Amino acid sequence: MPTYARKPLISLVVPFHDEEETIDAFFAETLPVLESVAGVRFEIVCVNDGSRDRTLDRLLAVSAGDPRVQVVDLTRRFGKEAALTAGLDEAAGAAVILIDADLQDPPALIPAMIEHWRGGAEVVAAKRTDRMCDPYLQRAAAALYYRVHNALSEVEMPENVGDFRLMDREVVDALRALPERRRFMKGLFAWVGFRTAIVEYTRAPRSGGRSKFSGWRRWNFALEGITSFSTVPLRMWTYVGLTFAMLSLAYGAFIVVRTLLYGNPVHGYPSLISVVLFVGGVQLIGIGVIGEYLGRIYHESKQRPVYLVRRRYRAERDGAAQPASKLLQFPLKRAHTVRRRTPMASAAGVAVRKASLK
Repeated sequence: MPTYARKPLISLVVPFHDEEETIDAFFAETLPVLESVAGVRFEIVCVNDGSRDRTLDRLLAVSAGDPRVQVVDLTRRFGKEAALTAGLDEAAGAAVILIDADLQDPPALIPAMIEHWRGGAEVVAAKRTDRMCDPYLQRAAAALYYRVHNALSEVEMPENVGDFRLMDREVVDALRALPERRRFMKGLFAWVGFRTAIVEYTRAPRSGGRSKFSGWRRWNFALEGITSFSTVPLRMWTYVGLTFAMLSLAYGAFIVVRTLLYGNPVHGYPSLISVVLFVGGVQLIGIGVIGEYLGRIYHESKQRPVYLVRRRYRAERDGAAQPASKLLQFPLKRAHTVRRRTPMASAAGVAVRKASLK
């Protein structure tokens, strides 16, 4: 067997959304790091998540000159979680590394990750020890979210650990086997477990462009994480209801005793209206919490694919990036197969039906 074939393949999965300003810097820094790791082969799976700028053109230009770079073009923006899922479905390596294109997660950490993997770790997660490059409110909100999530969920997410990680093929296969469509990847990484090693680093500023996560998108992302891995918010409203019922019973008993002892003076309408409005607001919040879970059930019940692939591009021997498929592709793990009847088969079926009628 050739030495080349015995080298393990390392897959690097990179989601891109409107990242044309960072592509050149990303490959200029990442390729030398990957080439410096001895005894491995590598591929880079670039997932274009519905970019509206020239991201796809730039990725195809890189892929045309390097057969190790392949491009997966999604039909629209499905979100980072879906793009990561698409990359995991496409990656063929014995180990898969997830990394963002903005270089806030340093590619220089990849050799250390691979060494931990060679040493027996099945997951090597990168932990941010310093996030001073992020705005204060973002750091404070992230710290609060980790505390709330870990307090409510049975699955504990390590604080300041994002998507930047190396996973063994066994871990990737376990993630791909999970059936859910609404995927909160950080929670799924923690849920599958496996032997995990931690490497620490200092988070750097973006190499270019700006973050695509707005405050509203972060809020929805946080709700997605909590409703995906905890039913405590649902259970909590049971206790809220019991508390209000007990308070109402106690207040009702107080009113009866006061009326029997001191008569029934008519007053207190403002306070009564305030209590009614307050209880109504609490009920609406409870309905909203239930609605979040019902919405998840609704989306899961439709069983739509997590993403759709327009084309897969791989470099051919002539050096040009060619589409691996011109047809609409569904995710590999949830592929839909359409059986077409040939004219011969149709004629045979008609003959059989006629014979049976006779």
